[in-house]
Amino acid sequence: MASSLDTLLRDIRACRQCEDALGFEPRPFVAASSTAKMLIIGQAPGSKVHASGIGWDDDSGDRLRGWLGLDKAAFYDVTKVAQMPSGFCYPGKASGGDKPPRPECAPRWHAPLLEQMPELRLTLLVGQYAQKRYLPRGFAPNLTETVRRWRDAPDGLFPLPHPAWRSRLWMAKHPWFEDEVLPELRRRVAAALD
Repeated sequence: MASSLDTLLRDIRACRQCEDALGFEPRPFVAASSTAKMLIIGQAPGSKVHASGIGWDDDSGDRLRGWLGLDKAAFYDVTKVAQMPSGFCYPGKASGGDKPPRPECAPRWHAPLLEQMPELRLTLLVGQYAQKRYLPRGFAPNLTETVRRWRDAPDGLFPLPHPAWRSRLWMAKHPWFEDEVLPELRRRVAAALD
């Protein structure tokens, strides 16, 4: 008999709520297990993830894994690391990048998914969409200040910038991220997955 989580994952992957708005066949992405210790909440799958069905299957994923100090085997071990985007489907292109995550997904799917992952110790809030949803209102005025205030985040939450190619420019302007944030991030990731 399928577990509640298996049923929920099947329902998410079969969701077509945003199909008319997207204008193409949705391919919802999620990776979760009831034993996951760490959750990555990002923005939405990019075009490469839409094609492959594998989360963070692009340059930004390589950068994120570097930040976390995880190899691909550990990162994709769904029994330990879950992935739940703010929007489960690739939203399409906009000028300067992808469109924002579809707004239907998080209200419909996040709470039921979180209920099915009782072992979570650390949740990474990657980018402004996840941060706005899960950090207290008014936590910080912008992404840079949100990341700078990582120590003030509620227990178990860790805000990060999105690891897109632009993050290299951002990191060059904010060396404290590499000097202060990344060592603590790696320590917390290792502790969560231990």
